[in-house]
This record gives sequence, structure tokens and C-alpha cells, in this order.
Amino acid sequence: MAATPMDFLRLALDEARKCIPSPTAFCVGSVLTATYPPGSAKPVILARGYSRELPGNTHAEANALTKARQLTEAQLLELFPDASPPLSIDTILSHADIYTTMEPCSIRTSGLAPCADAVIAAGIKRCFIGVGEPDDFVNCEGARKLKDAGVEVIWLAGMEKECLEVARMGRE
Repeated sequence: MAATPMDFLRLALDEARKCIPSPTAFCVGSVLTATYPPGSAKPVILARGYSRELPGNTHAEANALTKARQLTEAQLLELFPDASPPLSIDTILSHADIYTTMEPCSIRTSGLAPCADAVIAAGIKRCFIGVGEPDDFVNCEGARKLKDAGVEVIWLAGMEKECLEVARMGRE
């Protein structure tokens, strides 16, 4: 049986639970999938990521993208055996979806690049979101930014409370 968008969001929540809580940031998880070649039956997980996983005050979506960009052509061909070489991560990302427990950020108080910009730059076609970013730190407009850039934004209803609880882990 093929995985559903809610299954991928649950995997993203599993990633978010790996975060080291921070009083000044959310705990977010992300899963990057792709269906390639076009028309293939089921999506393949390219990479997963969570907030602060990689050095440098990193966010979940950026971490998943960084890990996907580290895949070699041989690894991509292993993930997508029906694809013809040469195969590049840029080609795969143009057929990718990203699942994130919280709306991708549109502004970073640290001055680093926002995740919405990274998703747009990667050419990802769809973004599935578990919950909107609350105004704890900034007024987020990530979903609007994605839509304005032509990324299809899909709000997954039903797990908002859990996504928000995990996001605020360690904060009272």
C-alpha cells in the first residue's frame, strides 16, 4: 500500500521529536520525497531533516535539502532505478514534494536564509504543511511566499495540535 501524505507528515513529526529544544526556536521536522521518472507509482524518500540537526542554526527543510544535495548520482540511480542516467539532484527536486510539520519560515531572526526561499530555489513543486507558524517569534508568511512563487501549498488537516506541541517541546 502506498504511503499517504499523512504518513509522510508522521515521519516528519518523528524527525521533529529528535530536536534539542530551544527557548528561542521551534522543533520542526521535514521529509523530502520525489516521484521519478514522472508517472512512477510511488514517492521515494530523498532525505529527512530536523531543526538544529546540522551545524549552523539550521532549520528542518534546509537540512533535508542539504542532505538531498549530498546524494551522488549512483545513490540517485539506486533510489530511482527506472531513471536513465545522467541523473542530477536538480532534476529530481523538480519532481519533489516537501512535508514539514510547520510552515516554512519566511524570515529568520538570525539573518540566515529563510526556508521558504530554499524550497523555492530548489524548484520543489508541492509543500505539505502540518501547522502554520504561530507568531511566537516572527510574523511568518512562508505559505504565501511559496504560493506567490508557484509552489502548491497543501495544508494537512488533523495533526495541527500534535505538530504545535512538538514544535514547542521544552518550553513552558
